[in-house]
Amino acid sequence: MKDYVNLLFSIIDKIDSWENNKIAQKHEILKYYFDDDMNIDYFLDYLEKYEVFLSKNTFKNLSNNILNF
Repeated sequence: MKDYVNLLFSIIDKIDSWENNKIAQKHEILKYYFDDDMNIDYFLDYLEKYEVFLSKNTFKNLSNNILNF
């Protein structure tokens, strides 16, 4: 269990300034945590699009169905 907690904090430390990192730095971070066989460029592209999506939508908009019971 301690290994998983350490891994989580390691990931948090590396992605803390994710939006300030250049593409090459982001690629290296993902490469460190994923296998070499995985398509890291696909995940990097996905995360970039997700970041843009979150920046354009508010939390209230995303949780609208949950809050309206």
